[in-house]
Amino acid sequence: MTRMALRFSQSRWLLAAGLALAPLAAAPAQMATQSPATVPGAKPVTVERIKVHSAAIEGNLEGNSADRDVIVVLPPDYARNKARRYPVVYALHGYSIGADQWTKEIHVPASVEGAFARGVPPMILVFPDSKTMHNGSMYSSSQTVGDFERFISHDLIAAIDARYRTIPRREARGLAGHSMGGYGTARIGMKHADMYGAIY
Repeated sequence: MTRMALRFSQSRWLLAAGLALAPLAAAPAQMATQSPATVPGAKPVTVERIKVHSAAIEGNLEGNSADRDVIVVLPPDYARNKARRYPVVYALHGYSIGADQWTKEIHVPASVEGAFARGVPPMILVFPDSKTMHNGSMYSSSQTVGDFERFISHDLIAAIDARYRTIPRREARGLAGHSMGGYGTARIGMKHADMYGAIY
């Protein structure tokens, strides 16, 4: 397969995956949604909670921590298939909630397990926490809250690519979000188009 064909295939794959996972981003940010029905054949994903340090957030006027909580969802075959590398979708939460609350409200991991069982290709999902002292960073570059734009578009990607078996190319990297996270996705995704192959 030529390099151009491979890139097109990965971008098309990311678009299909984004459409299949769109209900996650569309779920209300402020209330719990109904737990999804179990999908026959669904296999358990692995959920890891890590810290990612961001030099871009250091020294902000609010005193928001530069050590950010990040939830990483690994596909069912990640531990078993050690030679395989995976595309990554970064999902940005809305205002007034953090990644932990949002993933509970949209029923991760059950929603992701169901999506994979329905045929969404395996991928790594990353949910960074960008809640601040006053509830939201707006994913902006700010001396007040910190440079969350750079955290998302550079520091986080570098940390995830170093720690996990990703496909470290823009064609295999997507960005999605809800509410404030939707704004962040559109803004960061267009401003840093060299980093993302798809935005949702």
